[in-house]
Amino acid sequence: MNYPRLSRVALFAIIPMAAIALSAARAQSPAPSTPAPPGTPAPPPAETKSPGDLPSTAPAAPAPAPVQAADPFGEQITLTQKTVIAIKGTANWDTAFETLVGSLKTLAAELEKEGGKATGNSMIVYTSTDDTGFTYLAEIPVEQEPKNLPKTINIAKSPDGKALKFVHRGSYENMDNTYEAITNHLDDKKLEAKDTFIEEYITDPLKTQDDKLVINVYVPLK
Repeated sequence: MNYPRLSRVALFAIIPMAAIALSAARAQSPAPSTPAPPGTPAPPPAETKSPGDLPSTAPAAPAPAPVQAADPFGEQITLTQKTVIAIKGTANWDTAFETLVGSLKTLAAELEKEGGKATGNSMIVYTSTDDTGFTYLAEIPVEQEPKNLPKTINIAKSPDGKALKFVHRGSYENMDNTYEAITNHLDDKKLEAKDTFIEEYITDPLKTQDDKLVINVYVPLK
């Protein structure tokens, strides 16, 4: 299976793992004391306090900072089929994101026109890819099927079944690295994927700044 733009040179993606910093207190040895010159009066004895003079409770230690869990990478899940409105499209890699956003805008506008409401995140289902471009289905889950959709928009079902889940954070342009890592993961685990993959946009691509995108990538398994 060809993944997006693997013909281009890409750095391997490293999925960020939450780092836990541990510091140990070091015991410091007291500096050696210098003897006082002869005839120097001895210092008064240090004041000692009885247990009753001490505070009854010691100050509470600060709570440790919470550790952020790492994003899933290759987590096995089961996709649930959903009713969606869908539009077919083709795109080349140079203008891929603009083309996908255009299709999702069309779907959102028609859904609003029909008084419908999305019941889940928008998705892109890649149906074929090569070095120059790809074909896809843009999908938005709906609760009720709109009645007066144009002929270019269909009622369909989203993919279901066993899949691997990966998470991408950042721009669409930088997804090359994520897909390179996904390909390596499949090779290492000797897993067979179907000839399709799905991107679920956790952040709305119509409103989110490009470098702030969060996208779940699902790779259905044979």
